[in-house]
Amino acid sequence: MYPNSVLSVWQLTIMAVVPVVLLFAWLIAIYVAAREPVRRDLTVAGSPGESVTAGTGSRVPEQPPTDRKAA
Repeated sequence: MYPNSVLSVWQLTIMAVVPVVLLFAWLIAIYVAAREPVRRDLTVAGSPGESVTAGTGSRVPEQPPTDRKAA
């Protein structure tokens, strides 16, 4: 009288895999949305306001003001 309620292996597999895939997709979407935006204007070489040696680790020390007379 009652229909057979036993599920086949492929149906059980789909029922287990689909929620896991959706969970991973949701977590990846949250990770991508929460990242800090990349500052592309600072990473471009030769952008205004940056020295030529920026990013190479070498810095030129600043000169003291020359408006004072040496004693």
